[in-house]
Amino acid sequence: MPEARLAAGIWVAAYLRRLSLADIPAYVTRHGDDTAGSIMVKCATLDGRAELWVREWDLESDRRLWVRLDAAPEREIDARIARDAARDPDLWVIEIESRDGSTLLDQDGLN
Repeated sequence: MPEARLAAGIWVAAYLRRLSLADIPAYVTRHGDDTAGSIMVKCATLDGRAELWVREWDLESDRRLWVRLDAAPEREIDARIARDAARDPDLWVIEIESRDGSTLLDQDGLN
């Protein structure tokens, strides 16, 4: 049976709340489609580097999992986001600031 999908806008609101409760600064830098937009999470580690996370299907488990797409200098991550946003007008981008790279994406309820 296919996995139930949560509207993107609701997922983003819940994720921002969870980050807020953990005292992790987060910002919506690109507002995508409220119902079906895909989501990228950029984690800036405040040392000039960043990681970029996206959800992808895991064929083995038949679930959508968060996968680190890239880790690079922040300007390269920003350029990649800009390219993806140019192709996908429905894309959401959330930027978090976390020196230790904590994103809370691996916790239950966020997959």
